Amino acid sequence: MAEVTLYTTAWCFHCRRAKALLDRRGVSYVEIDVDSDPRREREMVERSGGRRTVPQIFIGQHHVGGADELYELERRGELDGLLERAGRRGT
Repeated sequence: MAEVTLYTTAWCFHCRRAKALLDRRGVSYVEIDVDSDPRREREMVERSGGRRTVPQIFIGQHHVGGADELYELERRGELDGLLERAGRRGT
C-alpha cells in the first residue's frame, strides 16, 4: 500500500474528518503539522501547487486535495484502487 501523507493543523475540523476516514479504513498515514514547522508548510504549498489550506493529502506522489476530495474518492469506490496503484509504483 502507498504511503499516505496528510499536512494538517491541530485545530482543523477537515483534518480530523480526513484522519477519521483513513482510521476507519485501517489506512496508516504520516501526519505533518504545518502549524509548528514553517519549512513543512512551504513544502506543502510547493507539493500541492500553491494550496495553503489544510488538509492537503497525498497518496504516494498523487495529490488528492483536501478532505472533501478524499471522501469523494471513497464514495466513488476509487480510494482502494488509488492506494494499491500508488503502492505498486513505489511512490
